[in-house]
Amino acid sequence: MVKYQDETLDRTFAALSDPTRRALLARLGEQDGLSVSELAQPFAMSLPAIMKHLDVLTDAGLVAREKTGRTVACRLTARPMEQAMNWLNRYAQFWSDNLDRLAAFVEEDPWPTNPQSPPTPASPRVQISRVQISRVQASPSRGASAPSRKKSTPRGPSRKT
Repeated sequence: MVKYQDETLDRTFAALSDPTRRALLARLGEQDGLSVSELAQPFAMSLPAIMKHLDVLTDAGLVAREKTGRTVACRLTARPMEQAMNWLNRYAQFWSDNLDRLAAFVEEDPWPTNPQSPPTPASPRVQISRVQISRVQASPSRGASAPSRKKSTPRGPSRKT
């Protein structure tokens, strides 16, 4: 199993959690090598605010900045995103396998389409599941079984001075 640096993933996902930063990355994906002012143009925020977002992206390693004279150009860097995609793909594979097994199970013994007809005898696994489901449906919800809240006492006499 591949060992990922948790700090790198944490910074990558934290940087991607903000919609403005994702929009900045999308703009850089469309046109690489934009200056900070060109990058900030469509956003309704100050240049210092854009710079703070770029600082977060740079700290996460998602953006590299190069200064030429008075112009700072930004470009995407791929390495942190590759690590994040590898991490996500591992879980995507896990869920894909589990959902494939669930689909195979459902296709093997489909649930009856007519709820009024009695269920046909099937494998004991499915019968237990149906019994458990009917018990859950018949049992009261937790909210209903919780003790009722005490009502406040009636208001006492008021003083008149």
